[in-house]
Amino acid sequence: MFSFKQLEAIYWIDREGSFGAAALRLHTSQAAVSKRVKELESLLGDELFDRSLRHARLTEKGQQVLLTAQRLLAQRDAALESLVNPEAMVRRVRIGITELVAMTWLPRLLGRVRAMYPQVTIEPDVDSATRLRDKLQADALDLVIVPDAFSHDRLASKRLQSARFTWMCKPGLVRKQGPLSVQELASHTLLMQGDTSGLGVIMDHWLNENLVARIEPPIITNSLLPLIGLTVAGMGVSYMPLECLQPLVDAGALQTVDIDVPNPEVPYAAVYKPQRKSILVSSICLLAQECGNFSRMFDGI
Repeated sequence: MFSFKQLEAIYWIDREGSFGAAALRLHTSQAAVSKRVKELESLLGDELFDRSLRHARLTEKGQQVLLTAQRLLAQRDAALESLVNPEAMVRRVRIGITELVAMTWLPRLLGRVRAMYPQVTIEPDVDSATRLRDKLQADALDLVIVPDAFSHDRLASKRLQSARFTWMCKPGLVRKQGPLSVQELASHTLLMQGDTSGLGVIMDHWLNENLVARIEPPIITNSLLPLIGLTVAGMGVSYMPLECLQPLVDAGALQTVDIDVPNPEVPYAAVYKPQRKSILVSSICLLAQECGNFSRMFDGI
């Protein structure tokens, strides 16, 4: 009969790409990980890794075992969560977040999780929404918090609060008094996030829906911090979170720009695989719904 230790070895070797890296994840020696694999291969009568390659790669039989390992390990974790008190639960949760979440309410969320589950280790991964979704699909993350800009095929989601965005520029860059038309807005250089960003996808759809003919070529970045810096430097007009950047507006580093149509909404969602849903993941989703607002930069607990 195989053991969970053997299944964990297969899972982490595939995840980390080598026996040595898997040993570090499992807090054991490389020899112990190799022993677990050999025991499982002996039990199944087939090799699970192609040892002719430099990196650990599963054989066809190994792929079958990996799918079983993922399912059984998830079931084991779910069973343990239902039996163990939150204070005693020992788990590791990988949460994918975008820059805006990291810069605003992430500390509050992690503080709430730590208070409820003091022995749970949280591993935040800051990346673009598209890449985070891909990592979730590949089981590299347990939960992602991203702009709700994509279809979630084979994924489940819980709606969170929306981030309030508005157009901004360096004071004096836009000289017209009163609201701009969308076409007048597009006559300025637009500073935008790219198509791997949830905000970039939302803005691209909005511009297309408003039939905007872009006169100036945009400047594209997939990071929020350069976007803020480029806007403060007067390189163009950008669509940015209002409340957390209000101090820059108050200080005269930025000004808001009104337009004559409604601004696009930027809703956020917690997204996860339904087959890997657990009590812990569900609890973190609820905590995100309670504490996830974007009103202040580097918000406290």
